[in-house]
Amino acid sequence: MHIHLLGICGTFMGGLALLARSAGHRVTGCDTGIYPPMSTQLQDQGIGMIEGYGADQIALGADLYVIGNVIRRGNPLMEAILDRGLPYISGPQWLAEHILPGQHVLAVAGTHGKTTTSAMLAWIFECAGRPANFLIGGIAPDLGLSARFDPARRHFVIEADEYDTAFFDKRSKFVHYRPRTAILNNLEFDHADIFPDLAAIETQFHHLVRTVPAQGLIIRPAQCMALDRVLARGCWTPVDTFGPGGHWQVRAIDAQGLGCEILHHDVVQGELHWGLSGVHNQSNALAALAAAHHAGIAVDAGIRALNAFKGVRRRLELRATVRGVAVYDDFAHHPAAIATTLDGLRRRVGPQARILAVFEPRSNTMKLGTMAAQLPAALKQADQVFCFGEAQGPHALGWVPQQVLAPLADRLWCGGDLQALVDTLAQRARPGDHVLIMSNGSFGGLHDTLIERLASSQCTAASSRA
Repeated sequence: MHIHLLGICGTFMGGLALLARSAGHRVTGCDTGIYPPMSTQLQDQGIGMIEGYGADQIALGADLYVIGNVIRRGNPLMEAILDRGLPYISGPQWLAEHILPGQHVLAVAGTHGKTTTSAMLAWIFECAGRPANFLIGGIAPDLGLSARFDPARRHFVIEADEYDTAFFDKRSKFVHYRPRTAILNNLEFDHADIFPDLAAIETQFHHLVRTVPAQGLIIRPAQCMALDRVLARGCWTPVDTFGPGGHWQVRAIDAQGLGCEILHHDVVQGELHWGLSGVHNQSNALAALAAAHHAGIAVDAGIRALNAFKGVRRRLELRATVRGVAVYDDFAHHPAAIATTLDGLRRRVGPQARILAVFEPRSNTMKLGTMAAQLPAALKQADQVFCFGEAQGPHALGWVPQQVLAPLADRLWCGGDLQALVDTLAQRARPGDHVLIMSNGSFGGLHDTLIERLASSQCTAASSRA
């Protein structure tokens, strides 16, 4: 069967393309603004991609069109599909009907940490000699790809997103997955473009809870009021807990947050020593260990796997160190994620090092300004802050960054000119600095442009003057 995916470069749809190909289908797709790492992964796997959504793609003669949730009415290819009465289906529904049946699904849901926790869990299976199928919203160097499928394997690890399924199915994606093991990592307000408030998201999470069988397991932090409310609506599945007051806990053994002891029911199971900093990653590790344990993997085997875990691309990923300036790439775009990422980096580099935080309010929620007031507090650990956005123009926000971020005073730079941002960063950065670039998109290639600029003799002179 020839399957054509609309929105193929999204993290979910790109992974779905790999699964469909592994299942024996011919796969093509289209998208706009195609950029790495997903485009590179798809190219390496020989999957054809078309830029844009031209109606002429009907001539490809696909047997089925799989629709990503970025597609809206008015999209020319979607309109052509509807006009001709051609078969189409949402990505999550196709996955549920063609890949997940017969699998023990381990779903990782939550506002933050889904990608990293999913990658940890898949890596634990890998190291335990029981490779699992998986679909993850990022690429972990350890795993090589963001998705993998072999029907002979019994377990499937999936990043379970609460965003809507498609323009014709407004349920959250994760209600299609029918997990046996469900991690509810945390729950905060997000996706203000589709959810009016936190209560609406809690309703979707309860839809997920309703699908977990009585012989399954729900894993959640011991302290999360939103999840308390979700489970108070009804729960028919055993619940395991992690974090302070939970069955699974950590006891810190170093100041940088790079090592800790793992406790299960107050019994030390082993020590975790890795390169991932931050309390949030310790929580992610606990959730992954609990899920792996439910699938029959010994805790000590899980800890050994995590000790070798190298992280996920675009999660505090060190892209380069040039002239003594370290440049990081991170996916953080929610105030809570920005705060935890900065906290993790601060723990790693110490109190004396300068952190230059660069962020792009690119998500629909951040553009709307729903949580903009939380940004000054989220950015407090940065020595300098650079916000790419403006009140008017091509990079306009629904709020005025200079006003909202005014508490940052002289630490703040705002603007919508990418070249001006590169120039300013190059002028201000000096040896020993850590430049943390945060965006859920390509940020116009800022990372590579800045690295090239820092390597130039012009920047070296500027840095020495600083």
